[in-house]
Amino acid sequence: MRILAVCGMGIGTSVLLKANAEKAVQDLGLDAEVEVADIGTARGAAATADLVLTSGELAAELGDVGVPVTVVANFMDAEEIRRAVAGATGR
Repeated sequence: MRILAVCGMGIGTSVLLKANAEKAVQDLGLDAEVEVADIGTARGAAATADLVLTSGELAAELGDVGVPVTVVANFMDAEEIRRAVAGATGR
């Protein structure tokens, strides 16, 4: 499984989101790789992803990318991210 963590610039908050998503993946026992992308490259990168994690504002900007886009309100809330990944993967 490939998860894409998206933020505006692809260097700040997406790195935090990536770290928390990697912890969630580990906690859930999933075989997944988490990568980061900025909003400009996210549409193309989503083509090879199974799940996109991002903010509500950026989810609206991304639109339909052909894979589930899950909104995370607080990128620092590891439990929220775990629930988001679990819900999107049926775990």
